[in-house]
Amino acid sequence: MKNGSVGYMKYVVMVLLTVMAVASPIASVSVLAAPDYTDLAYRWAPVHYQDTDDTDSDADYITAMNYDGDWVMNNNWEHQDDDASRLKGSVTYSVTETQSHYFLIYTFYHPRDWVDYPDFGLDTHENDAEGAMMIVRKDGTTHGKLEGMVTVYHNDFYSYTPAGSQLTDGKENIDGPIRMVDYGGVSRPTTYQDAKGHGIYNWNGKNFPGGDGVIYYPDRQTSEAPSSGNDRSVKYTLVNTFAPGGLWDHRYDPDTFASWGTFKGDNGKDNAANTAWKWNDSNDGPVEAGEMAMDPVHLMEVYFGNLGSYSRTYVYNGYR
Repeated sequence: MKNGSVGYMKYVVMVLLTVMAVASPIASVSVLAAPDYTDLAYRWAPVHYQDTDDTDSDADYITAMNYDGDWVMNNNWEHQDDDASRLKGSVTYSVTETQSHYFLIYTFYHPRDWVDYPDFGLDTHENDAEGAMMIVRKDGTTHGKLEGMVTVYHNDFYSYTPAGSQLTDGKENIDGPIRMVDYGGVSRPTTYQDAKGHGIYNWNGKNFPGGDGVIYYPDRQTSEAPSSGNDRSVKYTLVNTFAPGGLWDHRYDPDTFASWGTFKGDNGKDNAANTAWKWNDSNDGPVEAGEMAMDPVHLMEVYFGNLGSYSRTYVYNGYR
């Protein structure tokens, strides 16, 4: 073969390889971004009732995990008192999708888990992340149908259903109803969070104990700090767990985490707060720590009965 022919053949081979690379399913998968679940997360974001304690009410404000401008988690206790206006409403969310359901986790973060009595480091700790998971069935509508909710109350999970849900007790008993309220043109679930310790369960429809608390409403753009510990209309924004440079990207950062899923903290009990991929109910049998994030279908199977048809096949799970 002449040199010119060899050069031509090399050119043809290069073109073919380029075309094959573009057309290859493997090459296509490698550049696919995570699905955009922003609208879905906003649709089911709860109206959140946060109780406050007037001895240090701003320690009960929900805010971003990096509210102080960094992902160093063992300085958040100290920075909480610096400027209450920095404690703007923020909730971290994630969406996991199967062929039949969406599972949406909303994480409510506080810089402190605290008490109003001498503690000596026994009950308090730096960082506090508790949350709620919404179970949404795909029903042909844009955002699906809410079927159930599981909340994190320290080392216990509680389960709830809205009116009209077909779900029944599973190996765990359903703990009560999800009360829905109209906001932003849709009916939304509600959640309630204690002062100081910040355990989450369903809102019972009543006023806050002691009469003071903050009501947070989801907003696409505006994040607000409460004007006081008794502010009944405060907006919070949503932050994706898997956003570039966000929480999941810091999962191996030694300034953020002391170990897998456990925040670094050195006030009160060291390293005592966990993320969704470490949350655990201490006595729910076969559900392992972190399954609310890693395998929410299994959690649903344990906590509820009468599931109807559903799929265990994950379309998207960013935790895996």
